[in-house]
Amino acid sequence: MDRFERWSAQYGISLADYEMLTANLKQCSFKRGEDIIVPGQIPGRLFFVRTGVQVGCYETAEKNHILAFSYFPGILAVPGAFTFQAPSLYYWRSLTDSILDYISFTDLTSLFDRNQQIERFFRKMTEDALAGMISRHIELQAMTIAERYRTFCSRSPHLLQLVPHKYIASYLGIDPTNFSKLFNSIKI
Repeated sequence: MDRFERWSAQYGISLADYEMLTANLKQCSFKRGEDIIVPGQIPGRLFFVRTGVQVGCYETAEKNHILAFSYFPGILAVPGAFTFQAPSLYYWRSLTDSILDYISFTDLTSLFDRNQQIERFFRKMTEDALAGMISRHIELQAMTIAERYRTFCSRSPHLLQLVPHKYIASYLGIDPTNFSKLFNSIKI
């Protein structure tokens, strides 16, 4: 399924609005390990994943905290930083070679001013992302490690083959040793 088919089915964007949006997109690429957004940077672009896997992480002196993964047909952004044009608090890094489409903050806000349907489309995507963040918070606070692992596997099983397991363990709030035991004992 291509991006338009997914967005049309999930968010109801019309072909004309999709074409108006995509006419404003530019393309860029990142090599494995390359930073896309760094802490302190005011993100001027909103990215749409074409290929590859990216990771959002917050780094402290002691540890890397994995916040999110992004892959097709997802969007990659630091929501508060992009929306309010404020410095990012965390990284987005390319885990694999990646191709991303992007639109600048200025072009996107101009598009919103011209097209209410595109603005509505982004509102629906934002609502979806918020609901996902709340679900993730519940997973981390209320589920056992086995339940978190099963939920992750049902949502993104392909990442088990593409992402180093230490990153998935961090994302799930699981010690890497316990993750290895889960990976070897729970067949999905």
